[in-house]
Amino acid sequence: MNINIDILKKLERSIDTLNPEGGQVPIKILGYGEISLVFELVDDPENLAYKRIPIFDTEKQVKRHIWAYNEYNRILQKEIGLNLPDYDVAWFKDDHEQIQFYCVQEKIPAESVGNRVIHVLPKQDIFNLILLTMREMKKVWSFAKNNKKIDVGLDGQISNFAVIGFNPNSPKIEMDTKLYYFDTSTPMFRVNGGEAMEAVLFLKSAPSFLRWLLKALFLEETVGRYYEWRKVAIDLVANFYKEQKPELVPSLINLVNKFFEEEANDFEIEPLNLEEVKAYYKSDASMWVIFQKVRQFDRFLKTQLFKKRYEFYLPQEISR
Repeated sequence: MNINIDILKKLERSIDTLNPEGGQVPIKILGYGEISLVFELVDDPENLAYKRIPIFDTEKQVKRHIWAYNEYNRILQKEIGLNLPDYDVAWFKDDHEQIQFYCVQEKIPAESVGNRVIHVLPKQDIFNLILLTMREMKKVWSFAKNNKKIDVGLDGQISNFAVIGFNPNSPKIEMDTKLYYFDTSTPMFRVNGGEAMEAVLFLKSAPSFLRWLLKALFLEETVGRYYEWRKVAIDLVANFYKEQKPELVPSLINLVNKFFEEEANDFEIEPLNLEEVKAYYKSDASMWVIFQKVRQFDRFLKTQLFKKRYEFYLPQEISR
């Protein structure tokens, strides 16, 4: 990939995480994660999406993450058979000798991303999309089941998949439609039981006074759920509450249960039920709101009281 490091360095000199689109380098926000900002450079002929991940303190940490990121993409694409956009990384030390790190991908058309697609599809095509998504997941867990050395996880929310060749003027999902999976910047795989990534670094966006508690109580459980297909499926279905389509949840539960029974019966996965999906979403949504409030307070302390730069972008309030 033709990544312009000088432009990224210029971006870092003026980026304002309170108003990231207002810096000297024009960018357009494409999305965000708990620790990252995803954007494109305005008028960039390379058609790339940049994911800014400001969590690294040492070159050793960076090199480990680059290895894990590349290996995760390789496993998903070459050994498991998922379709991934082209990918790369960029990193450098800024003017203050702080490490700035970016995962870079071929930019996917926004209208083809799953959480956008479901709002323009008829109901049956949404069901087709979820069935295709479950089949992509099956590739992952079949690989993990048959590999004694490597275990692979996945964040299966519909917003992490995109429809290849999607036409927003004629929205349709056929059973031979192909999907991209593109949320690969968090390399979730284990080698002989050990995490390939340094998972504790992903707590860097939490206030320092909370990190020890989060590590002790939630880190292992939070990372671990992405290795359990049933929990990933619950997350996939529960996310339709956030997408303002609660009326589809009971039917999606039936679809997923039928898939587990007919197409993945050798995994012996217990059926999902509506009560646990509701409870999961309520708990997850509550934790997200609390975490965001705490981060907003931390940002206030750093920027207003201590006059320091806050490294992380906080999203606007999400309708749930």
